[in-house]
Amino acid sequence: MANTQPMTVSTVESRNYIQWGPVIAGAATAAALSFVLHAFAGAIGLAVSSTTPTWRDASTALQLLSGLYLVLVSIAAFGVGGYLSGRMREPVAGSPEEIEFRDGVHGILVWAIGIVITALITLATAQALSRLATPSGGPTGGAQSVAGENVIAYDLDRLFRAERRPQNVDLTYPRSEAARILFTTTGHSGLSTEDRAYLVRITAATTGLAPAEAELRVAAVIDQARDNIRKARRSAVILAFMSGAAALVGAAVAWFASCAGGEHRDGRTAAPAWILGRRHPA
Repeated sequence: MANTQPMTVSTVESRNYIQWGPVIAGAATAAALSFVLHAFAGAIGLAVSSTTPTWRDASTALQLLSGLYLVLVSIAAFGVGGYLSGRMREPVAGSPEEIEFRDGVHGILVWAIGIVITALITLATAQALSRLATPSGGPTGGAQSVAGENVIAYDLDRLFRAERRPQNVDLTYPRSEAARILFTTTGHSGLSTEDRAYLVRITAATTGLAPAEAELRVAAVIDQARDNIRKARRSAVILAFMSGAAALVGAAVAWFASCAGGEHRDGRTAAPAWILGRRHPA
C-alpha cells in the first residue's frame, strides 16, 4: 500500500513565500523540453515559422496542425516543469487551501520564467536563421535585407532578373527599395501610380529591359507579391493566435501540475508508479 498520510512539516512558517530553487529548476526543464519538441517539429515540417520563403505556401490545415502542436508542446513542457516545482518545494505549515495556492504560484512562476527563456532562445535562433536565409541582394553580397524581404525574396529575384545586366549596376539599394514598395500592395490604398511607375523605371535601368517589357514584368510581380504577402500574413495570424492560446493553456497546466506535485510531496495523494520510476510492490 502506498503511504497517503500527510508528511510532517515544520510548524515555523517559512520566511520566503517563494522558493526559487524549485522554480528555476522547473522553468529550465520546461524550456529545455519545449526547445527539443520544437526542434522535432521543425524536422518533420510542423514549424510554420520557418524563415524559408516556401513556408507561406503551407495549407491552412498544416498551419492549424502546427498551431495545435504548439498547444501540445506547452502542455507537455509546463506540465513537467510545474510538477517538478511543486514536488521539489519544501513542505510548509498551513491550511490545505494556502498550501495549494503556494504550490500553484510556484507553477505560474515556472510558466513565466519558462516563457521568457523560450522566447530568448527562439529569438536568437530566428535571427541566426534569418541571416543565413536572407538573400544578399547584390553581387557584392554586402546588402542588408529589409524586414520581411524573405517573404517576397523570389518575387524580387524575378523582378531584377537579367540575362545581360548593364555594367556597374548595384542592386543593393534598388532591391530593398523595391521590397518596401511591394509591401504597400496589400494596404488599404494599394500601390500608388507613382510607385508603380518608379518600379518600372528602376527595373528597366537595372535589367536592361525595354520600358514596355519592364512594365509587364512589374505588373506580374506585383500580383504575385500581393498574393504571397497575404498568404504570409494569414499564416502569421494563425501562428500568433495559436501561440497565445498555447501560452494561456501552459499557465493553467503549470498551476495544476504544481499543485499535483505538492499533493504527492505531502503524501495527500499517492503518486502514480510511472512518475516514481518504479513498480508498486506486489
